[in-house]
Amino acid sequence: MQRHQRRYMQINPRMEDSDTIDKCIRRHRASRWRAGAWQQVQDDLAEEVPVALEYNGISNAVMLATPSDLDEFALGFSLSEGIITSTRDCYEIEVEHGTVGITLHLRISNAAFMRLKERRRNLAGRTGCGLCGTESLGQVLRPLPRITPDQPLSATSIRSALTSLQTLQPLNNITGSTHAAIWCTPDGNVRAGFEDVGRHNALDKLIGGMAKAQIDYQEGFALITSRASVEMVQKAATMHMPALVAISAPTALATRTAQDCGMTLIAFARGEDFVGYANCMNIKLD
Repeated sequence: MQRHQRRYMQINPRMEDSDTIDKCIRRHRASRWRAGAWQQVQDDLAEEVPVALEYNGISNAVMLATPSDLDEFALGFSLSEGIITSTRDCYEIEVEHGTVGITLHLRISNAAFMRLKERRRNLAGRTGCGLCGTESLGQVLRPLPRITPDQPLSATSIRSALTSLQTLQPLNNITGSTHAAIWCTPDGNVRAGFEDVGRHNALDKLIGGMAKAQIDYQEGFALITSRASVEMVQKAATMHMPALVAISAPTALATRTAQDCGMTLIAFARGEDFVGYANCMNIKLD
């Protein structure tokens, strides 16, 4: 097994570079049916790896994820799931590469570990599900903070962020199978962005990257290239993000949850158009 240690506070948020992309794709021989004939082709597929998260030696979750930005993923998952309340609760992250998958060993504060033991969540994660293994209905719809935006969300800012979206997804441009989570300033400029085969994982990586870089979660909005499910709203709201913008549809539960906590929820954001679903009074039109 290969083990290495990295202190999370030493790493700045980053987009995937060429070396990282090479580690996250696998070339596969495929047969393409086109124009009435088979063609033998080589296709680049996104890698999907089991990633286990352990806290103070106790296994808590196993997710399927893209094997990049793992420190950000560990920190972001811990924050968005309420396992830790700030980066001060996370003392160290150790990444262990095994033959079957990857284990992220987190050393957290005693107070955070006691809270975790009380919850005893044991997630058996999938890229399409963020609630697998939750032990009770009360854990599904957990209390969220009340969000009060400092300023309205500008329609111009949304359009500005959307115009640069494709260039911010190098892995998806190659494989066509990953999601991205992007953090944008109030004027639509991109501050951070991460990709993953799982939409929840991409958002967790963004949250972790922002925590490392000490980017204010309340100064801007999150742009995601997936549907807006309730788990995505919960993760964003837990970090006090004032707005979540998705390029695909929201769910009814996600919409109700966003409305109740004060988050602005926008979906079907494509090109010049978008649809507001929750707290639309916070959207500033041109």
